[in-house]
Amino acid sequence: MRTDPAIQVTRLSSGLTVVTETMPRVETVSLGAYVGAGTRHERAEENGVSHFLEHMAFKGTARRSAAQIAEEIEDVGGHLNAYTARERTAFYAKVLKEDVALATDIVADILQHSVFDPEEFERERGVILQEIGQANDTPDDLVFDRFQEAAYPGQPMGLPTLGTVETIGTMTREALIGFMRRHYAPARIVLAAAGAVTHEDFLALVRQHFTDLPAGEAEAEVPARYVGGERRDEDDLDQVHLVLGFPAVPFTDPDYHAAMLLSTLLGGGMSSRLFQEVREKRGLVYSISSFVQPYLDDGLFGIYAGTGEEQVRELVPVVSAELAAVQRGVTEAELRRAKAQLKASVLMALESTSARCEQLAHQIATWGRVLPTEETVARIEAVTPGQTAAVARRMSRARPTLAAIGPLGTLPPIGAIAERIAA
Repeated sequence: MRTDPAIQVTRLSSGLTVVTETMPRVETVSLGAYVGAGTRHERAEENGVSHFLEHMAFKGTARRSAAQIAEEIEDVGGHLNAYTARERTAFYAKVLKEDVALATDIVADILQHSVFDPEEFERERGVILQEIGQANDTPDDLVFDRFQEAAYPGQPMGLPTLGTVETIGTMTREALIGFMRRHYAPARIVLAAAGAVTHEDFLALVRQHFTDLPAGEAEAEVPARYVGGERRDEDDLDQVHLVLGFPAVPFTDPDYHAAMLLSTLLGGGMSSRLFQEVREKRGLVYSISSFVQPYLDDGLFGIYAGTGEEQVRELVPVVSAELAAVQRGVTEAELRRAKAQLKASVLMALESTSARCEQLAHQIATWGRVLPTEETVARIEAVTPGQTAAVARRMSRARPTLAAIGPLGTLPPIGAIAERIAA
């Protein structure tokens, strides 16, 4: 595959990786610091520390107050944000091309010089506790945390990203500082930029501003170990919310694209098997979908549905039958449709500086290089119906995971569901 001259990568002696893509005919730049540390790197007693760190990043540095951070970026019409995931925490900005230096300075400042002011810390503790309360009152979100916990019990990969009322309630400022020291090493950080920017200019800004990161090696994460099982939370709700799934594949697995296509044709859109059979033909649900969540060393496949208590009697056998059927075969037509959807998502992302910045950082962190678009499209196109059915069989051989919230009196035992899927 040819190398795209618009994309350049530099690995600094400090351990930082800098990647850029110059995008002609755009007037903006998206840039960010993507740290390879998230929920799966947390200890049980500090669960939620990554997310707490993300919140505190905007609450003041040695040079800027919380108000000044917001004012400086908005004075130039820019956007500044962050997010926490299981394997990554990101701090990123989008600005006009003439304001790249300011945005780089601010991101570097919050990443290296946040002061974690005690008053701001206590205020933010309250905000996060409210966020947890809101999530606990949203069963169609909470069920995914329950699914993760059931799939990876007793290990960091199964912890909720927000933390718990108990861990956030006892979180200390020192815990945040300690987590950063253990995990925010330069070798775990990718600095990415995409848009109206040159590699040389961004690299010079990185060298200027990213000088105070923790020294030394980052603490290793605990390997993910899929177990499976079930988590049932009986609750007086109008609907049952459930996620049924299996172990999937990591990003680097040869079956990665086959798994993505399987999820797309099974529950990725209005033409998918589950949407057509469960919603359009039978009217059993308003919402049903499937997903694949790969990680660096493991992955999850799942199906989400929300339905009434009585409808569960029919829903679970129908979903199980579709999971069994897809193991027996996939048609050329539905695989072709799934490929078109997946390729479109890849190609449409090329037009967004934000999406492209995110992709650059993710690919460097996962594969150690930026994947040429032609290579990704070729890998999607190379998947056959036989491979797609085979990856369905591969995943379904394992013990399933089931999470459900609501009135669960008609939900069958997980063993009975597993037998139907294997039939």
